[in-house]
Amino acid sequence: MKFETKRVRDLISEISMGPFGSNIKVECFVDDGIPVLNGSNLDGIALNEKSFRYVTKDKADSLGRANAHSGDVIITHRGTLGQIAFIPHDSKYERYVISQSQFRVRCNEKILPEYLVYYFHTKEGQYKLLSNASQVGVPALARATTTFQEIEIEVPSLETQHEIVKFLETIRKKIVTNGKLNDNLQEQAFLHFNKLLQGKEADTCLSDYVCLNPNRQLPKGKIARCIDMSKLSTSGTFPSGWEYKEYNGGMKFCNGDTILARITPCLENGKTALINFLDSDEVAFGSTEYIVLSPKFSHVSPGFVYCLSRYTPFVDYAVKNMNGSSGRQRVSAETISQFSLPVISEKEFETFGKTTNPLFQLMLCNSIESLRLAKMRDELLPRLLRGDIEIN
Repeated sequence: MKFETKRVRDLISEISMGPFGSNIKVECFVDDGIPVLNGSNLDGIALNEKSFRYVTKDKADSLGRANAHSGDVIITHRGTLGQIAFIPHDSKYERYVISQSQFRVRCNEKILPEYLVYYFHTKEGQYKLLSNASQVGVPALARATTTFQEIEIEVPSLETQHEIVKFLETIRKKIVTNGKLNDNLQEQAFLHFNKLLQGKEADTCLSDYVCLNPNRQLPKGKIARCIDMSKLSTSGTFPSGWEYKEYNGGMKFCNGDTILARITPCLENGKTALINFLDSDEVAFGSTEYIVLSPKFSHVSPGFVYCLSRYTPFVDYAVKNMNGSSGRQRVSAETISQFSLPVISEKEFETFGKTTNPLFQLMLCNSIESLRLAKMRDELLPRLLRGDIEIN
């Protein structure tokens, strides 16, 4: 099937950069109001609505074209490049304010916003999107809105677009549903964790129950699983994927470990993962910006360590004790090893494990299904969008 090649500028009715940084200062934020988008909201295909800051309605009104609505497409032009997502029609809020690191696009009648976003999630689309990126200093797209409009993409008829989007959205919505189920299961685990600590005095410290950066053997040059920090979610339990690379350094971990991002802003955003490779007990590796947490005793469950890594007082303590330059602050393993905890008996640990292990098992099953669905989607996506295969 032959698709027509068109420039983006012929497919959109509106394009606008985010506000200047001076227009949204820290003092502008309020507890409730119009949500302001950040990078974590664009970590998928559709808008992730789990974490927002807010400004007042009057402030949002004053920002004019920086306001986005359902159907708009949001692209990051500075920072985590390659991010592009659409605001779904069933979005949580009526409107949003884009950040100074983003620009927004409104499609015309020739293309569906979902189709445009899916196109730019292919390898070909990402290559075109990042072709004018500069890595000097903070990564950024040069003349972002101008160069974006000059990109050429292959566009089928609206009927074909609807068929493709309907198929892909079925997969995405199932992945979203699995995520919501895991959020609920994780919340149940946190309730048991808080109950375990409730009403007890802090008479011991984290290192009495948890090994930090335990010694793992992985020879230089060995091909092993590598988990990039982008695969750590601010809400997910398990890493969203990995790839095999040659080990030349980095933190090492294996099944049952929890990895914690120790650098700003990843630590503040709660980027963690519980490691579970079903097919192997091999040692994996990742960034030196991880801290690896491992149960010190057999009665301390991996789920306990994971819950601890996301325990609000623990995260607050870690953030408070970060040091280094203002742009790249870190917390050390030695510092967090001193985090205060109450004395917990072996029997209490065993009860916690028996109660929560089934919850984590269900989370793992949901995560595996989502990974398989995402893999299938990613394999079919470029073929669908090139017209190599048809939906039937």
